[in-house]
Amino acid sequence: MGQNQQIQTQEEELELNSIQDLYKSFIMECPSGSLYLHEFKRMFGVHNGTPESEYMDSIFRAFDMNHDNTMDFIEYVAALNLVLRGKLEDKLRWSFKVFDSDDNGRLDRCELRKIVKIIYKIKKGSVFDETGTVSLTAEQVCERIFQEVDVNNDGQITLDEFVQGAQRSPWLQNFLHLDFNPSGWVQRYLCDRKLVSPKDS
Repeated sequence: MGQNQQIQTQEEELELNSIQDLYKSFIMECPSGSLYLHEFKRMFGVHNGTPESEYMDSIFRAFDMNHDNTMDFIEYVAALNLVLRGKLEDKLRWSFKVFDSDDNGRLDRCELRKIVKIIYKIKKGSVFDETGTVSLTAEQVCERIFQEVDVNNDGQITLDEFVQGAQRSPWLQNFLHLDFNPSGWVQRYLCDRKLVSPKDS
């Protein structure tokens, strides 16, 4: 067996052990085998009535692939894999799903404004232009996103426009970074349960 094959086999074994540990943790948290929204928030220490809580509602909806208002183990693992290892394009596609509350494949100003306002609260109003000197309001952030990505100026953003626009715009990537990716919450959750070591996060 070559060295590359040996490394790949070790990684696969590590993956299998991690998934088994994740499953044990998932079943301890959710004996029914289904994760409900209130349990999802509790797992990550997010309380109702906070901006994070509203954001977690959107995250949960985006990860609930079959729209049954629960997350099963497969959906849960897919969510963790995307958050921890996904490529930029995959994360942007997922971010679009978080924004797209009516799931019609397009973002209008109302949908965008709703999520931007939540994130604006999470960031405590600290959103700046690309120079880092001009503070932007939530409304200005929303307008700026439309300017960056609504290529045909029809007042709606498609998935392709969103992904391509974000890939072109360092400002938008910076705006979406971390706040639109719950990796911090996930890493803390996994570290608390000894499923990853702090140095892995």
